[in-house]
Amino acid sequence: MKKQNGLLTTVLGLAMVFTVSAATAGDIVVKGSTTVLPIAQEVAEAYMKENPETKITISGGGSGNGIKAIIDGTTDVGNASRFIKDKEVKLAVEKGVYPVPFGVAYDCIIPVVHMSNPIADVTLAQLKGIYQGRIRNWKDIGGPDKEITVISRDTSSGTYEVWEEKVLEKERVYPGALLQASNGAVVTSVAKNPNAVGYIGIGYLNDQVKPLTVGGIEGSKETTLNGKFPVSRALYMFTRGWPTGDVAKFINYVMHPEKGQKFVEKSGYVPLY
Repeated sequence: MKKQNGLLTTVLGLAMVFTVSAATAGDIVVKGSTTVLPIAQEVAEAYMKENPETKITISGGGSGNGIKAIIDGTTDVGNASRFIKDKEVKLAVEKGVYPVPFGVAYDCIIPVVHMSNPIADVTLAQLKGIYQGRIRNWKDIGGPDKEITVISRDTSSGTYEVWEEKVLEKERVYPGALLQASNGAVVTSVAKNPNAVGYIGIGYLNDQVKPLTVGGIEGSKETTLNGKFPVSRALYMFTRGWPTGDVAKFINYVMHPEKGQKFVEKSGYVPLY
C-alpha cells in the first residue's frame, strides 16, 4: 500500500498549492478513474455551489486514460486509482509535461459475490488461484458445486493494475475472465450472476453484492488506514504541472478537511484525515 507515500504527496502538494496566486474564474475538466469518479462528482458539486462562476466537467474512462489526458493536455485534472508508471513519466517528460500527484483519499479493493453465495471469506492465495483460472469451481474453496464466473476489470483500469500487483503478484488474469469497464459494471454483473466473483473499490459497495473478507479481515475504513486489509491503496488526482488559478483552488478544496474530505467519506471512501 502506498498510504505513506500518498500522505506525503498530499502534505507536500497542500503546502505547494497554498502558495499559488488567487484563482481566476473559468472551467475545469476532470477525467480518468471510475473509482475516483464518485469523489470528484460529490466534491465538484459542492465546489460549484460555493463558486458558481466555475463550471467543472467530469468523465470516467479509467486511470490510464486520465493520466494520458494529462500528458496530452486534454484535461486539467487526471483521476487515477494507482500511481503514475515510469513509462508514463518518461512519455510526459518527452512532451515537456510534469504531472503532479495529489493523494486525495484511500480505498480498499473488496472481492464481491452474489448475495446467495454462502462463501464469506477467501484467502489471497485462493483469490490468486481463481483469477489465474486454477480454481474453477466454488466447491474447491468450500462453496457449492458450481463453476466460478470470474469478472475482472479491463487493463486500462487502475483497479485492475492494483489487483494484478497485490493479488495476482504481477501475473495476468486468465483469458476466460469476463472484463468490465467500470466498478459499476462489475457490481451489475455480479448481482445478476449467482456464480460470479468480482472486485470493486469500497465506495461502490452496496446491498446488491456480498463483500468477502480476505484472510478473515473485513475491508473497512479502519483496516484500510491501519494497513491490515491486504488490497488497499491511495487514490490520486494529477495536474499538468503545479496547479494555478481555478485548478489550484479546486485541488485545495478537495483536500481541505472541512470541505472536500467530507465528501470523500460521503462517497464511501476513506478520507485523508
